[in-house]
Amino acid sequence: MNIPDKPPFYITYAFIAFSILSTAATLYIGQQIFIPLIYATILAILLNPIVNLLIRLRINRTIAISFSVVVMILVTVSLLYLISRQAALFTDSYPQLKTKFTEKSGQLIRWISTYFNMKPSAIYTWINETENDLLNNMGGAIGKTISAINGILIGVILMPVYLFMILFYKPLLLEFIHKLSNKHNNEMVHDILINSKKIIQSYLIGLIIEAVIVAILNTVGLLLLDVPYAIILGVTGALLNVIPYIGGVIATAIPMIIAFVMNESAATPLLVLLTYLIIQFVDNHFIIPNIVASKVKINALVCIIVVLAGGALWGIPGMFLSIPLTAILKVIFDHIENLKPFGFVLGNIVPVKKTIINFKKITFKK
Repeated sequence: MNIPDKPPFYITYAFIAFSILSTAATLYIGQQIFIPLIYATILAILLNPIVNLLIRLRINRTIAISFSVVVMILVTVSLLYLISRQAALFTDSYPQLKTKFTEKSGQLIRWISTYFNMKPSAIYTWINETENDLLNNMGGAIGKTISAINGILIGVILMPVYLFMILFYKPLLLEFIHKLSNKHNNEMVHDILINSKKIIQSYLIGLIIEAVIVAILNTVGLLLLDVPYAIILGVTGALLNVIPYIGGVIATAIPMIIAFVMNESAATPLLVLLTYLIIQFVDNHFIIPNIVASKVKINALVCIIVVLAGGALWGIPGMFLSIPLTAILKVIFDHIENLKPFGFVLGNIVPVKKTIINFKKITFKK
């Protein structure tokens, strides 16, 4: 009896599909554990050069790690404080904003009624029915929101602990990864770790620089257009812009709504849209290619798919993590012979040579 050296392709790909589905189910179920752990790992890679520098200055390793973690916490708290101060101005003006929104909504409904020959009462009936449906579903939404907030609080508490432990036990974890591989594969594993570290560091530093530049451009543009809450809207837009493709749409919609409600001129929302489109053009064609995407060689189609998949799996944190995790997967695929086709399809190098299939020469055995 002849035993084939390799299983049939359909068994191989069925096993791959099953592995992907089981991994996705595990990640979804354990997201409250995995999300802060992955974030802590990425931050540990970002802080690792600072820890190494302090150690080279003959500072105790534990003190160096503690100092780096504390600095990271202080920077994060300072940014949140500045954002909250600006958000407080927005909250204080909420009654005025609500009144303006009601007035503008009435004007918009009257315009729709005149232009499309619809009765205003029919439009108001549809709005009331939609509000009732939202209220009926509010109970489940509140429960999910409370659960999500609890998960975020747990993650915020655990992340500094994870971060310190990962930095402290880094030699142990690296040695563990090397022991998992054969001696013949040690060099390949070493290359994967080094390249993954470079990708994460360059990607995160690039994102920070991009966010600062986009925040400045957003704020200046909104100030020139005399849009209220320009600083908080500009910074929020830059933070949302970190989420590839989808974040830019949301970041543009929010200031347009504020401009529509708070400004008397009907042209202001259109000018906001034009300003954000120009900023997005500069960001997509100059900032991202030269600062963010110089090391992350992932094509646009795969970026959109993994961002949507990350959002379906883990929400907004999944959208943010999708690009760097996919880049790491590409590094792994590129170093393993059997997985190189998957690494190739994730990349952004389009082959110049065209592959032509001659269907006339294909024969089927009976």
